Amino acid sequence: MRNNALIIFTRVPIEGRTKTRLMPYLTGIQAAKLHAAMLKDIQERIDKVEADVFVFHTPEDIHGLLHEIFFRAKDFFLQEGNDLGERMNRACSKILNLGYQKIVLIGTDVPMITEREIARAYQKLDFSDVVFGPSEDGGYYLVGMKRKFPIIFEKQAYGEGKVLAQTRSRLHREGVSSSLVRTLFDIDERKDVDQYRMAAVKDKDIQRMATFCCLQNFLKVSVIVPIYNEESTILSLKEQLYKVKDQAEIIFVDGQSTDHTLQLLGDEFVVLQSKKGRAAQMNLGAKYSTGDILFFLHCDSILPEDFLQQIKEVAKTHLAGCFGIAFDTKSVLMKICQIISNHRIKDRKVMFGDQGIFIWRELFEEMGGYQELPIMEDYQFSLDLKERRVKLGIARKRIYTSDRRFPKSTMGKLKIMWKMNRLRKLYRDGASIEKIHRAYKDVR
Repeated sequence: MRNNALIIFTRVPIEGRTKTRLMPYLTGIQAAKLHAAMLKDIQERIDKVEADVFVFHTPEDIHGLLHEIFFRAKDFFLQEGNDLGERMNRACSKILNLGYQKIVLIGTDVPMITEREIARAYQKLDFSDVVFGPSEDGGYYLVGMKRKFPIIFEKQAYGEGKVLAQTRSRLHREGVSSSLVRTLFDIDERKDVDQYRMAAVKDKDIQRMATFCCLQNFLKVSVIVPIYNEESTILSLKEQLYKVKDQAEIIFVDGQSTDHTLQLLGDEFVVLQSKKGRAAQMNLGAKYSTGDILFFLHCDSILPEDFLQQIKEVAKTHLAGCFGIAFDTKSVLMKICQIISNHRIKDRKVMFGDQGIFIWRELFEEMGGYQELPIMEDYQFSLDLKERRVKLGIARKRIYTSDRRFPKSTMGKLKIMWKMNRLRKLYRDGASIEKIHRAYKDVR
């Protein structure tokens, strides 16, 4: 028997009985799998802690799921009591009665917990009566003590924002000292999942966790396609997206087409109606969508076969990115244009809509979406990302797009390239957006 004991306080990862606040964002099965992954991460951390491990669970673990995960635990107990506070109090009392000098109880909603927080908690009990691990929502994910303190768990409104502050205040009035270890966040709701994923982008340790890998499997991409008079391209894109209809959310946003685009598109996909303008159309599609990653796609695009997987791969380490562009043409000039355009992503941190922009929903919403300009909305979007110092990712493969804006002659192509460069310069210099828009000829 060791001097220290560690209590794992958890639900059994059963469909419909755990992580229910994440539904319907996740299905019941997905929520259970996520919780199981979080438990596996905790097991990996506590394996390095010098303490005997006891698992207190609810409901009955009839399939032995917890025994399989916490295979080194000393014992397993069913939680007892009418509410959360009473159940935790009884668990702590039970283990203290076994003769341990220090005990620490942790919840299982915090996959970011490490052995350092637990070891630090035992250390702090050398000079404090009680130790807590604060959670960002105002509660706590860890509590430790050397003797029984029922007052900790009495009359608590768990799930509200001031539980820890009220508990420490009550302890102070009773002359009981308390200290804290590092503050972490729970994964209880979708916003917490978003926060975890955002943290993972910059942390390779998180990317190796079972929780992250599990969430990657559940990652949902929303493909948002603004359309206007696309009867010459809609059937090709429709055929491409039909192949992934069950793997992604697909939303077309029509800007009041006057040709046969909608008839050709049919009713197999979600189609929203919007005022004309790519920015307004894309913002409406984003508002309607439910995906974790938003992928804005032009209708005249030819996608790589594995484009969804490529987006997910880039999104592991980047908050925003694109595919880059390729032209299906033998024109040397267009090949040069392609090289310059793709180099601009790395060199100037600028990407354009025809390169297939994708971005985490949380960041997109934080930015307020696209500025609803009649033109240059993608350029401004890149400038906004650049101002935030967002590092752009580039997929391995390219999107092929039409060169319908460019005349067939070499001189005509050069004139269009020069004109687009001039319009961007005017925009950077603060010229009227209406003036720039008038100079831009819509080819549809």
